[in-house]
Amino acid sequence: MRVLAAMSGGVDSALAAALALEAGHEVVGVHMALARERAQMRTGSRGCCSIEDAGDARRAADVLGIPYYVWDLSETFEETVVADFLAEYAAGRTPNPCVRCNEHVKFDTLLDKATALGFDAVATGHYARIVETDGRRELHRSPNTDKDQSYVLAVMGSERLARSIFPLGGFTSKADVRAEAARRGLGVSTKPDSYDICFVADGDTQGFLRSRLGSQPGEILDESGQVVGEHDGAYAYTVGQRRGLHLGRPAPDGRPRYVLEVRTGTNQVIVGAAELLTVDRVTGDGTVWLADDVDASGGIEAEVQVRAHGAPVPAVVTRTGTGLVADLTGTRLRGVAAGQSLVVYRGTRVLGQATVTSAGRRAASAGATSAVGIGR
Repeated sequence: MRVLAAMSGGVDSALAAALALEAGHEVVGVHMALARERAQMRTGSRGCCSIEDAGDARRAADVLGIPYYVWDLSETFEETVVADFLAEYAAGRTPNPCVRCNEHVKFDTLLDKATALGFDAVATGHYARIVETDGRRELHRSPNTDKDQSYVLAVMGSERLARSIFPLGGFTSKADVRAEAARRGLGVSTKPDSYDICFVADGDTQGFLRSRLGSQPGEILDESGQVVGEHDGAYAYTVGQRRGLHLGRPAPDGRPRYVLEVRTGTNQVIVGAAELLTVDRVTGDGTVWLADDVDASGGIEAEVQVRAHGAPVPAVVTRTGTGLVADLTGTRLRGVAAGQSLVVYRGTRVLGQATVTSAGRRAASAGATSAVGIGR
């Protein structure tokens, strides 16, 4: 096959390209320049797509002896990932930019360009497995649970999964990946991992939001409606947040307070006790279903996960048109925010994904749900 290898300049994507080449594929490397104003160097483990990263990717391609190109996808990245990030926070929701990047950039724009150029598949350094079962391609968790990225890949859909390769799917540790990269003479074998939001290189998400959305002073209220503090923009807060509230009045019982709700309509942030964050029903919309052989219209037993490295919890999951409803059957979840990804698993297999629209508690008597922690 002709394979386009996405090379970020890190060790994972470099080894993925090497393994695709060793599997007998015709491989071409491409580095996606996603930042409008690219920094010369990375800042430690923060940021991405710097000129330094592009140079590291080029050197890896030279070692492998494959063609290498840089594609400027900065406009697409700004118009989809960054714009969505800002719009979601402005609406009081909590987005996952890595999910949107995989959806709109890596497995949409990049994959479509690759197909148009005659490539059969795109190879990336994601930690996830593709399993062939009865002629069907399934997305599964990586055996490296610390690095598993199936959560952020669930949005890609079955059509794009059919044109993707994840050569690192069988690795159980990052140490093994680094060792294999070093054995092949790839200089990025010791390069630090990147983390946090790639386009917020200094890690100050609130500062980034304020620079784009401006100052919008407002009130912080407790659950009874009493003013307990002030903020500089409700958009900068997320359900479940405890740190950085700077409350002027402590809780009467002295316990910590958490963000329960973000009301962008009135520019208010509601805070309260931790137990008010627990939910046993999560509802999502915009469902992407990867398991055509699994009918969830009548409800199925599965596990759901609402954070990239959160613990999956058992639930009865029901598809409702374009949405999903997950009724938790054991452990409750805490601090679920609208805008997060709700990913459905059965064991290691990814069944589907939706974007959280609400989370609450089922009323024991009538089966109704009281909403809690929902962005307004």
